[in-house]
Amino acid sequence: MNLSNLQPAAGSTRNVKRIGRGTGSGRGGTSTRGHKGAKSRSGYSKKSGFEGGQMPLQRRVPKFGFKNINRVEYKAVNLDVLAALTENGITTLDAAFFVNAGLASKNAKIKVLGRGEITQALEVHAHAFSKSAVEAIEKAGGKAVTL
Repeated sequence: MNLSNLQPAAGSTRNVKRIGRGTGSGRGGTSTRGHKGAKSRSGYSKKSGFEGGQMPLQRRVPKFGFKNINRVEYKAVNLDVLAALTENGITTLDAAFFVNAGLASKNAKIKVLGRGEITQALEVHAHAFSKSAVEAIEKAGGKAVTL
């Protein structure tokens, strides 16, 4: 046996009933499309969300608010979390450290926030910092580096 003589199991396939091939075929005439109307015409395609002329749900439901397409989402990391993670002597925290610690995904932007306290001098690399976080890091003798 080889690939050139493989066949489906007997009885597992059937011939497709071809439409629009004359009245003798049983599917001629209107070719299963019925009489008249948009669906019977060639080139017809129903728009997504079309509800037969009824006002579509998309337009009936009230809309409010504003979605800023330029919004930058940051993954927030607080100082108390950094203090807990750096108890074993780590002094440089960069994007790879946050990913390995499970605090952010590799494409996420990281913002360090000022909740909690740190006593160790840390060099923190992140995309953004709050003012209180920068003050606390520098007060402890560390450095806040923006990526």
